[in-house]
Amino acid sequence: MVMKNAFFLFFTLSLVSSAWADVSQVDATIDKNPVMLDEAIQLTVISEGDPNRDAFDSSALLKDFVVGRTSVSTQTSIVNFDKRQTTTWTTTLFPRKTGRFTIPAFRIENQQSAPIQVEVIPVQDGANKPARDYYVTTEVDTDSVYLHQQIRYTTKLYLATGIERGSLQAPELTNAQVKQIGDDKQYSEIINGKRYQIIERSFAIIPQHSGEFTVRGPVFAGEVLAPNTNQRFGFFNRTQSVNRVGPDIDIEVKPVPANIGYHWLPSEFVRLDEEWQQDKEFVVGEPVTRTLTLTAMGVVEEQLPDLPQSYPPNFKLYPDQSNTATINRDGTLIAQRVESVALIPTQAGRFVLPELQVPWFNVLTGETEYARLPARSIEVKAATSATRAPAQPLPENTFQSSVEQNTAAPQPQPSVPAEISVPSRDYAWWALAALWLATLAGWGGTVYYYRNARARPAKTSIRVAPGIEAEKQAFNTLLDALKSGKTGSIQAALKHWLTALDCPKGQLIRPADWEVTRPLQVPVDEMLQYQYGNHAGQWQPELLVSTLKQVRQTYLQQRKTSADSLPALYPS
Repeated sequence: MVMKNAFFLFFTLSLVSSAWADVSQVDATIDKNPVMLDEAIQLTVISEGDPNRDAFDSSALLKDFVVGRTSVSTQTSIVNFDKRQTTTWTTTLFPRKTGRFTIPAFRIENQQSAPIQVEVIPVQDGANKPARDYYVTTEVDTDSVYLHQQIRYTTKLYLATGIERGSLQAPELTNAQVKQIGDDKQYSEIINGKRYQIIERSFAIIPQHSGEFTVRGPVFAGEVLAPNTNQRFGFFNRTQSVNRVGPDIDIEVKPVPANIGYHWLPSEFVRLDEEWQQDKEFVVGEPVTRTLTLTAMGVVEEQLPDLPQSYPPNFKLYPDQSNTATINRDGTLIAQRVESVALIPTQAGRFVLPELQVPWFNVLTGETEYARLPARSIEVKAATSATRAPAQPLPENTFQSSVEQNTAAPQPQPSVPAEISVPSRDYAWWALAALWLATLAGWGGTVYYYRNARARPAKTSIRVAPGIEAEKQAFNTLLDALKSGKTGSIQAALKHWLTALDCPKGQLIRPADWEVTRPLQVPVDEMLQYQYGNHAGQWQPELLVSTLKQVRQTYLQQRKTSADSLPALYPS
């Protein structure tokens, strides 16, 4: 047993020692030295042995370089039964500034590489210098802005030869919103006797914090045709990798001024417009749509404030969901916010819609300005009989035939014959005598009724007055409209039914105008809110139907009680 444990211990120690012996050497090299500020350095680290693929750590390079993606590859070769295995890490480094820097040593398990001194020199372009084949330039329209003010950033990629493939990254700025604006522009120019293909790309940078910042230049990485294009490998041309980075730009972001007490909106131009429903008069109970549009230049839609909604108390408001968008116009972002609201007057008369204003900060003058809509005086007309019960058929209404049938219309007159035969004088006297006798009989019956009315028991059947019949027809029309679920049909039928009610206050415009119909106002408002508001989904009319039936039952009971309190003037 002791020998067995000793064997396992020896075997384990052998594995550990062999693991430490897997890495025998580590070498680090770079492809160029010195290097220009906008060029990339290809760093290669080769480990002899079989280390962990995650053993390479590039975090020590972040102080002086922008570190690109790292690729890992392994290779195994056997020569005369001698096995050799290597692991290679390849990464791209972009210098942050000029000067002399040290690439530190890299430890892979128990071995480490030697440090490398690298010199970064400025970009050497000029009349006396040979023109380079590939480079990137950057510029901004201003290097001093206010918080949330747009910076227009332009980068250009210069290519002296054709490219097979490539990518140009966006610039980087901490705590900022970076968006490409517009499409790429491609054109050619001759610079220092060499023709370049130029790819121009624009960005909008909106800082989110104030202070001093550096906009990191965009990185280009691509494959270009090799100088000697006559040599080919099979069907493929020779290519070489090219990496370039645009120069960094320092900017100043000024904070919001201390005297600003409104929603911060820095811009060069802000405008507020309105649009009314075309050819629409203001009538009590009829909705009119007003659309407000706020336009601002040099900002994105998220920066736009909510638009003020100030109206007299004689209007019910049903706002719609606002719409926002941001577009590019000649390299400048333009944001818009559109809000619509349905106004329903509840009272006739002349009213004044107050002035609307949106404060904003003019970044050109450094002053606060206002986008304004002047006050507007409107005349609200009372609801006429034509608006209460429209005789014209409503478009796309399933109940229009019922409304037309129930609306009071002149009955067709009987045709009059061309010749009328006049009875003789004797027949005329007999007719007058018969009419006189019928009148006497009627008055006698009336006197007999009033003398015996109290002693006679009440009849179970009563005569239906013409007003009750009109109300019943209007109510059935309203039920048909509710079944359709169309708000426009329900509104018209509801107004028709309200005008048919025998209300002591006269004809009704809104259910809230009478205590009997007042419970209907809440479900009616909910219906209008779904029609003109920002609620999604389909409106369910069950609540309005149940409330309507209860209100009508109360109305009929009250009418019956009022009728029973006094005897009928013309009993049946």
